[in-house]
Amino acid sequence: DDVGLVTPTERSAGGFRLYTEADVQRLLVIRRMKPLGFTLDEMRQLLDSLTILDSDAQGQDKAAAQAFLAECHTRAEESCLKLRKQITYAEELTALLAQHTATD
Repeated sequence: DDVGLVTPTERSAGGFRLYTEADVQRLLVIRRMKPLGFTLDEMRQLLDSLTILDSDAQGQDKAAAQAFLAECHTRAEESCLKLRKQITYAEELTALLAQHTATD
């Protein structure tokens, strides 16, 4: 809310933020993008693109949204590959260290 990526749909009488299911889904997208190194502007653009693709938009707006979504998808796949490689290295190191720390 503070940076404008997700604005609460309503506020309670006591001033608490009230979010709809759609708002929660937007928050989950942000939560997934942040650790993968996406910038706030990229998060905003992806959220806007998803909104466009969920609407009846046509033409250039829809094409641009699809193109940006494809770019984000590629980056997310690359992040997965990198993280899998890091996990493999961590598991290998853990196994090696376990051999040297095991007591007989």
